[in-house]
Amino acid sequence: MATQQPPLRFTSHHNLLHRLVLSTLTGRTVHISQIRASSPTNPGLAPHEISFLRLIEAVTNGSQMEISYTGTILVYKPGLITGSSTTSGASGTGNSASGGFIRQELPSNCTRGLSYYLIPLCLLAPFAKAPMKVLFTGPGVITSSTPTGDMSVDSVRTAILPLFNQFGMFNNVELRILRRSNPGPNGRGGGGEVQFVFGHQIRLPKTLHLMNPGRIKRIRGVAYSVGVSGSNNARMIETARGILNPMSPDTYIFSDVASAPLLPAPDKNNPNAKKKIGLGFGLSLVAESSTGCLFSADVASPPSGGEPPEDIGKKCAFQLLETVSKGGCVAPAAASTMLTLMTMGSEDVGRLQIGRDVIADPNIIQLARDLAKFGAPGWGIRDAAGENENGDVIVSVVGRGIGNVGRKVA
Repeated sequence: MATQQPPLRFTSHHNLLHRLVLSTLTGRTVHISQIRASSPTNPGLAPHEISFLRLIEAVTNGSQMEISYTGTILVYKPGLITGSSTTSGASGTGNSASGGFIRQELPSNCTRGLSYYLIPLCLLAPFAKAPMKVLFTGPGVITSSTPTGDMSVDSVRTAILPLFNQFGMFNNVELRILRRSNPGPNGRGGGGEVQFVFGHQIRLPKTLHLMNPGRIKRIRGVAYSVGVSGSNNARMIETARGILNPMSPDTYIFSDVASAPLLPAPDKNNPNAKKKIGLGFGLSLVAESSTGCLFSADVASPPSGGEPPEDIGKKCAFQLLETVSKGGCVAPAAASTMLTLMTMGSEDVGRLQIGRDVIADPNIIQLARDLAKFGAPGWGIRDAAGENENGDVIVSVVGRGIGNVGRKVA
């Protein structure tokens, strides 16, 4: 009988989600300690991290989790990624299956945007045994970008999911916003509702060779207002187009006006009372190059208010230009997703051109260290040659050939 491998040991809450994803994909047990151990008020796992553990428990079968009394130590033993099959799911709080969808409820004290859960879920979905169907609901769902740095669901749909086409995954992939929401008071909760479907399961991702950033040929975007006047959209769009049109005449920004979500707020006089939450507005922009590279930017009104739509449009437009100016073939928000999929692919060398500022990000450096700890080969980095004068680098990644153990036929 094969001896069980000892758990891989990590510390701190930084990169917690990506370590859990890598643990699930590779089948290695992880021991994570010192999770906010020095915090005098809120030590241990945060509510949004507990919600993600419940989500992993719902889409896998056989996963085991042990959390210390203070929440500062987590031991995670991964199971098989089953997706939304009838045999999967968890009986814990917040998860239930209905109509083939796993219903994931987020608590009202959640301060992270829904992309915090969606991006790791997109990494797990291609390697599931069955299609991944999750319905995110509850008072804690925030679909817009957040002050904590999460991108909006619109940007995940337009700038993250299309990248899976590069790896051969393009059928039955859908992300629908059923109810929009911005961060509520103090940035907590939103009351939105989002439906996620990833039905293209593969044996191994294709080897990627992407070394030509191309030139920006079009810019698309979504301006959204939740529970406030739709004129805010027009003001954001006009300001953003005034900056972007000289750069790219093919600029089109959609406008979406939605009513504010209603959440139950019973009191003594009226047990059926409800309150509006998640009011605000924001802008999501995506620039597409001639070679299919995507660059995104996201800005939303702060929960405290007081910022005019013109400032939101100006900030988002300049943020998009800054993201494009960093160079390479991948935006900072999508770099970890691309590099992880390249590592999980067939045992061949994939190459990706990345800007120096992107690969110098602490999260990307930590990702390389974590991958090495999980047994993935190191990256080869060299300067990009040719006409490129931006100082980009070529990252060569050797695939591990892990692929989908639950699916034997591509």
